[in-house]
Amino acid sequence: MKIVIVGAGYVGLSNAILLAQEHLRTQIILFDIDKNKVAQLNQKKTPLQDTEICSYLVKKKLNLNAVDDPTGIYESCDLVIIATPTNYETSSSTFDTSSIQSSIQTVRSQNTHVPIVIKSTIPIGFTESMHMKFDENILFMPEFLREGRALYDNLNPSRIIVGATNNQNYLAKKLIQLYQNASQKKKIPQLIIPPTEAEAVKLFANSYLATRIAFFNELDSFAEKNHLDSRAIITGIGLDSRIGTHYNNPSFGYGGYCLPKDTQQLKANYAGIPAHLINATIDANLSRKHFIAQQVINKGFKNVGVYRLSMKKDADNFRNSAILDIIHILKRHGLNVTVYEPSITCSTIIDCKVFTNVQWFKQQNDLIIANRWHDELSDIKEKVYSRDIFGCS
Repeated sequence: MKIVIVGAGYVGLSNAILLAQEHLRTQIILFDIDKNKVAQLNQKKTPLQDTEICSYLVKKKLNLNAVDDPTGIYESCDLVIIATPTNYETSSSTFDTSSIQSSIQTVRSQNTHVPIVIKSTIPIGFTESMHMKFDENILFMPEFLREGRALYDNLNPSRIIVGATNNQNYLAKKLIQLYQNASQKKKIPQLIIPPTEAEAVKLFANSYLATRIAFFNELDSFAEKNHLDSRAIITGIGLDSRIGTHYNNPSFGYGGYCLPKDTQQLKANYAGIPAHLINATIDANLSRKHFIAQQVINKGFKNVGVYRLSMKKDADNFRNSAILDIIHILKRHGLNVTVYEPSITCSTIIDCKVFTNVQWFKQQNDLIIANRWHDELSDIKEKVYSRDIFGCS
C-alpha cells in the first residue's frame, strides 16, 4: 500500500513513522515544502523534539521517504493523508484551511479517485464543504496527540475515530484496521461517525481539556492568594473517581498549538447560540496569566529569568505558550527579563536576551520563573517561582 502524507509537523511526521513500520508492508512518502526538514528526515534526523520519533528514525527499519517536490507523487498512490497546519485567524474568526484546500486541489489534479484523509484540525462542517467543492472521497480522522509525545500517542491511542459518510463505511473500516495494526495496543476503542460529528469531537475534546486546566489553575490562584496548600486540595478533589487525578497540575495557563486555537474556533462556531462556558474558559486563561505575572511583580525583583518557553517538558515547541504573554506583561512593568532556552539559536527573543548556558542564566537573575519544574533547578530552588506542584508535564 502506497500512502502519501502531506505535512511533516507533529501530526504528519508521527503518522508517517507509525504507518511506515516494516510489519505493515506499506510505502510511505512524506511531503513537506521545508527542504531542510526533508533533508534531515532522509538522514534519519528528527526536526522535532520527540523521544519516540528520534528513536524510531534511528533504530527502526521504516519504509519512509521524505520529498519536497509534489510532482507525480499522487499518481499511483492508494491513500493521501493531509496533516498541514491550520492556524486560527482572528480577522476571519476561523482556521486558515487554505493549505488543506490547496493540497486537495493538487492531489485531484494528479489522481481523481484516491481517498483523502484530513488529519489537520478543521472547523465544524469543513469536510462536508470539501465534498461539495471536490468529491465525497474525503474523510476526517481527528488526532489526539501531545507535543513531544506525538508518536507515543499514535502507538498507544486512546481511540480511533473516523469521520465518514455511509458510502465510505468500507474505507473507514479499512483505515481503522490499518491504525489498529500499526499500534502497540491490542484493542483500541473504535468509532465511525459522520465527518461533521468527528470534527466536533476534536474541538469539544480539546475545549474540555482547556476548561479542566483553567479550573485547576483558578483553584491554584485561590490557594496561593489565601496561603493554602494547593497540592493537598487538588489531591483531595482527585480522590473522587468521577474527577480523578489526571490533567490537574497547575500551570501558568494553557497554551501550545492546539488548545488556544481550538477553543477560539469552537467559540466562533457558537455564533448565534446562547453559550457561556467556552468564553469563560478563554477569559479564565487570560486572567491566570495576569495573576501569575502580578505574583512575580509583587516579589519586587528587577532581574527575572524565564526557564524554558515550551508548555511541556521535553518539548521544543513554544507556539502560543502562556509564558510568552507573561513575559510581555513583566516587561511592560519595567522588569528586566532574560530567557533560558537551549533550542533557540538567536541571541534574543521578544527583546529578551537568550541564554543557552543554564549556569550563566542562574547567576544573572534574582528570580527565575518556570512553568514546568526540572531537576537542573534544584540547586537554586529557593529563587524559583513555579506552580508545577506535581512535577509532571
